[in-house]
Amino acid sequence: MAGMLDATRKRWSEQLGLVGDRCPLYRAVAQAIPARRVLYPGSYVDVTPSVVWPRATYVDVDRRAKRFFADRDGVSELLSELGADGPRTFEFIHADYAEELPLPEQACDLLVSLYAGFVSEHCTRYLDIGGHLLVNSSHGDAAMASIDERYRLHAVVEQRDGRTSVRTDGLDAYLVTKRPVDVTAELLHSTGRGVAYTRSPFAYLFERVA
Repeated sequence: MAGMLDATRKRWSEQLGLVGDRCPLYRAVAQAIPARRVLYPGSYVDVTPSVVWPRATYVDVDRRAKRFFADRDGVSELLSELGADGPRTFEFIHADYAEELPLPEQACDLLVSLYAGFVSEHCTRYLDIGGHLLVNSSHGDAAMASIDERYRLHAVVEQRDGRTSVRTDGLDAYLVTKRPVDVTAELLHSTGRGVAYTRSPFAYLFERVA
């Protein structure tokens, strides 16, 4: 196996400095829900889902991400360094997730939407019924999922004092707007940002029910 390219190491260091280590997030989610196949549109180079889950597909339009994932030996080496336990299968699709992807419907158990726009609107068809959407409020995608009849809120992800936890209790207290507002797809598209809620967890887990 060839060694990791310097550019791969540099890109990962930049990513880590920008968003921090997301392994605790994904490990907490993995303990809360069953999943084996992950789809991550708008991933950039956040490869940490592959530390936790055996199969992952990453999607991004950024050419830097394409070059990063092209260094397959380097990414595999990185996953080992990060603590991946067992063999990992990953692929990268260089594409706009808003367009049709070369994937079958219901191809994943977990759909990840973090800081990447309206992933749920375009990619729910690739999520198996009974699977889950991990989504935060950035760009309004959590609000979009909350009005989508295909989803129901399953849990919230809290990050406090350096610890990540997944809660399934008291869900009625979440997704309550601070002021009266009719949350619609048209509103979310026009603003391009999330809705102000009375409680703001780091992320939500929605289950696809239809």
